[in-house]
Amino acid sequence: MTKRLNAPRISSHEFVEMRQTLATLKSQLALPRVDTNHFIRQLDKMAELITRMEAEHKQLSQQGRFEALYSVSRLLGSSLDLQTVLDQVMDAIIQLTGAERGFLMLRDDDGQIAVVAARNYDQQTLDGNQFQFSRTIVNHVMDHGEPILTTNASEDPRFNMQESVLGRSLRSIMATPIRARGTVFGAAYVENQAIAGLFSTEDLATLETFVGQASVAIDNAQLFSATDQQLAARLQELSQLRRIDMQLNETLDADKAMEITLDWICRVADANMGHIGLVTHEHVVAKHHFCYNPNTDQPVYLEELYPAVRDAVETRSPYMIGDDDPSGAHILIVPARRETKVIALAVIVKTRGIFSDEQRDMIERIVARAAVPIENGGLYAAVKAADVAKSEFVGIVAHDLKVPMTSIIGYADLTLMDGGLTEEQTYFQQRIRETVERMEMLVSDLADISRIESGHFFMTPTRVPVASILQGVRDGIITQVESRQHRYIEDVQPDLPAMWVDYYRLLQVLINLASNAYKYTPNGGTITMVVRQVGSRIEYCVSDTGVGLTPEQVKMMGKKFWRAADEFTRSQPGTGLGFAITRSLVEQMGSTIQIESEVGKGSRFTFSVPIDDRELQ
Repeated sequence: MTKRLNAPRISSHEFVEMRQTLATLKSQLALPRVDTNHFIRQLDKMAELITRMEAEHKQLSQQGRFEALYSVSRLLGSSLDLQTVLDQVMDAIIQLTGAERGFLMLRDDDGQIAVVAARNYDQQTLDGNQFQFSRTIVNHVMDHGEPILTTNASEDPRFNMQESVLGRSLRSIMATPIRARGTVFGAAYVENQAIAGLFSTEDLATLETFVGQASVAIDNAQLFSATDQQLAARLQELSQLRRIDMQLNETLDADKAMEITLDWICRVADANMGHIGLVTHEHVVAKHHFCYNPNTDQPVYLEELYPAVRDAVETRSPYMIGDDDPSGAHILIVPARRETKVIALAVIVKTRGIFSDEQRDMIERIVARAAVPIENGGLYAAVKAADVAKSEFVGIVAHDLKVPMTSIIGYADLTLMDGGLTEEQTYFQQRIRETVERMEMLVSDLADISRIESGHFFMTPTRVPVASILQGVRDGIITQVESRQHRYIEDVQPDLPAMWVDYYRLLQVLINLASNAYKYTPNGGTITMVVRQVGSRIEYCVSDTGVGLTPEQVKMMGKKFWRAADEFTRSQPGTGLGFAITRSLVEQMGSTIQIESEVGKGSRFTFSVPIDDRELQ
């Protein structure tokens, strides 16, 4: 056979010669006598030619098969989309084998066989009603990892008793396993219902060869699809965690943070019931519930509802109840830890199914993220409560100090009025009075700060002429301005309308700014008050030629008890509260203080107040 396969190819001359020989033999058959030996020699020559023709046909057929195999193999790897790859492989198999239709089957995670590609000779996808094939053959191929070829399944003793074969009168069938990384994970199956003997062993070998190549492409597409799905799931998880973080970081209320946390973890777990509570020294006190209504107004202690809560707090680790009982309730207890301390704890209950690994992981991540906002919320509440207590204490102390200070000033004035004091005694009494006045100013500032911080500071706007407020400022500062040899200049736009403002609070702001101007300006400077109308507001600008401020010092302005550290500033009386109060008052008037300052040249402070609406009508 090898010699024949390697024999010279048949020439055109041999075909001509064969036709002439056939004609000669035909004519000799009509003669009375036939040369039998000659006749037999010619027939042998024809038989040899037919054998050579058959061998050449096989060679050409094999060559065509390889060319077709090469052609369809080039398609593999052109896509990583799993369904596209499966359809390409199925179409190529049908093209190579000439089958009527074919199926690709893959095993799913549960070991069941699923049809993933079903195509016919016209490269059309078959629907589910047309998924009829010999499951016996497919199961044998996948279970034993061996290919199967039958030229007439209806008469093949291996399969002719199978209902799927008899019912559809199946004839030609080929099937081969799909392997990757040493494991059979599917099967390729082709058939022809009407024609027997369609497939040969060469066809099966071609099918095995191609499926061997296609297995790698299918496996790669599966891996890519799984990776792509995992990436999509991971991105969705990260997006969900980002939304949770945003919600948790938007609040400084520990109670609200726990409510958000419980809502998310119950949603993720598809839970029937849930609780979240704070861990105290003695109990885990429930703060929020999901699908659970306590029938009491008394505190609900989670360790009484779920004794395993104590174990979760002690071990500082998640605790699962009922994970080995698919028919019962499943309870997941997750502590929220900060370093080595459990500050809160969540309990989630499911009666429909169990907690998946993904659900448990997500719930633990959410609770871990919630630990910081819950702790910060608790700390913020404590600081806020301490701040309120401080403000209340300062308010009470300031109020209680005013009465004795007023008495001290009164007695000092009476003593000075008596006239029987020596010069030294008069000096001491005046120092006492001045010291108490400074204390009175400090107490007044403390009382204002306390009322502002506690939200009990109110203004009473009235109609105030600009001239009256400027007169009040002059009366309040002129003595101190003159004692320091300063010039006080008023640059006021004429015919200004009246303002709608609290007279005493505006006077307090302007005197505070003006007093800062004359205090922090070396003797002999200039203090300027500029008043202009800007739209529907009156703008005030207090400037000086004093020591000025650096940009860093400007940023510190308004911080309670802060004063610049230079020697000149420290030599002036003050508490560091005045500007903080001034800024708060201006903000309550609907404005802000603009600061412009340059070291050695002075500062300028600008703000505005509203005009009386009736002036605009």
